[in-house]
Amino acid sequence: VTGGQTCALPIWAETAFVDMCLALHEAGEVVEVATRANDIRVPRLQKAGIPVHILPFGGAVDVYTGARLRKIIQKFRPDIVQSWMSRAPSKVPRWKASMGCPRYVHVARLGSPYKMKYFKTAEYFVAITPLIREHILAHGVVGDHVVHINNFAEVEPVTQAINRADFDTPEGAPLVLGLGRLHPDKAFDTLIEVAAAQPDLYVWIAGEGPQRAELESLIEKLGVGNRVKLLGWRTDRAALLRAADICAFISRDEGFGTVFVQAWAQGIPVVVCEADGPRQFVRHEEDGLMAPIDDVEAIGAYIRQLIEEPDLVERLVRGGHARYEAEFTKQASLQGYLQFYHDILEREGLLGR
Repeated sequence: VTGGQTCALPIWAETAFVDMCLALHEAGEVVEVATRANDIRVPRLQKAGIPVHILPFGGAVDVYTGARLRKIIQKFRPDIVQSWMSRAPSKVPRWKASMGCPRYVHVARLGSPYKMKYFKTAEYFVAITPLIREHILAHGVVGDHVVHINNFAEVEPVTQAINRADFDTPEGAPLVLGLGRLHPDKAFDTLIEVAAAQPDLYVWIAGEGPQRAELESLIEKLGVGNRVKLLGWRTDRAALLRAADICAFISRDEGFGTVFVQAWAQGIPVVVCEADGPRQFVRHEEDGLMAPIDDVEAIGAYIRQLIEEPDLVERLVRGGHARYEAEFTKQASLQGYLQFYHDILEREGLLGR
C-alpha cells in the first residue's frame, strides 16, 4: 500500500488474484500469499519472488487453515489482509490485541454475489461489478466500505505464433475461440452445437475441467470432431486469440469474466451472452455482440455476421480496444486497489504508522 505498507493475500483460486498480487509486487508493495497448492499459479508467484504459504483452505471442519493463517499474519504483520472469493475470507481471523501483532484490516474481494455469511471478519469490500456491489450493500454494509474495481487484462506479447495446422485447422477457415474452465456455466456445449449448425466453422476450446468427458461425447455425437478441438489447459491465451477470428464468451452464469476484456485487449471481435458479468459491460453493436443465453440460432447468426461483415468487425474491435484502454488496464485496476487501501488506512488511523 502507498507509503511502503504491507499486504497479505490469503487466496485459493482464480488467475485474477495472481495477476493482482504480481501487479502489487511490481509496484513495490510487500506481498505474501497463502493459497492452495497449484502447479501453475504458485510457480508464477514464486518466480516473481513472492513468498507463498500452501494451505488446504478446506470446509468447515478445516481448523488448520485458520490457525496457520493466524501465525502467518502474526509474523508478517500486514496492514491489509486481502481475501478473494468466498472460502478464504471465512478462514481469516479477526484482529485482536491478544494476537500480538499490529492492527490489520481484512478486505474481501467478491467475484460473484456470494452468501455474506462467509465474510463475518471482513471490514471492507471490493466488488468486480456494479451488481455485486449492490449485493453487498443490500446486506447492510456501509457504502464507503465497498468499492467497485474492474478486473484487468494485459496485452500479452506473443512470443510464438500458433500454427493452425497443428490443430488440423485450415488457413482461411473461420475460427472461433472459447476460453475457460470446462464447466456447464461456460456453455461450451452450446458453442459445439453452434459449430454443428455451420459446416464451415472451426472451434477451439482452451481450458480444462469436469465437463471434458461430456463435451467429448457431444463432439462425437454431433460428428464435429474434425472441426471442434479441445485444446486442454493453455498458458498462451494471447497467441490463441491472435490465431482466431472471433472470440465466443457465451457463459450461462458469469460474475464478471475477463475473457471479453482479453478479446478487447488483443483486438478480436467478441460474441457474449446475457450473463450478469458481460451484460453489465459489453455494449451491443458498439464493442461486442450480445445474444440470449443458450440461443444457438442467435449466437450462430452473430458469428456468421462477423465472418461476413468486415466493417462490423473493425467497428467492434475499435470500440472494444477503447473500452479496454479506458477501464481495464493493469494500471487502472492497480491504482483502484492502492487508493482503496490508502483510504482504508487513513480512515482507520493506520496510515504512516
